[in-house]
Amino acid sequence: MDQDEILARITAMVDDEKRLRASLASGEIDGATEHERLAAVERQLDQCWDLLRQRRARTEFGENPDDARVRPSSQVEGYQS
Repeated sequence: MDQDEILARITAMVDDEKRLRASLASGEIDGATEHERLAAVERQLDQCWDLLRQRRARTEFGENPDDARVRPSSQVEGYQS
């Protein structure tokens, strides 16, 4: 995935988050379902942001950004900003 594809994926997942919250507010889904789905979207978002950061860092230091790889959510979830 290149930078534009990653950013598009991030935008789509943010839209998914908004839809889930709206579905909860309108009573279409319950809180447990919303929580479960949001958790999955947030893990994927963390992975996308990590991949984007990897690509940008590789570019900044003259490396090939295409060598960046999606890391497991268990790895990126533990990062601190």
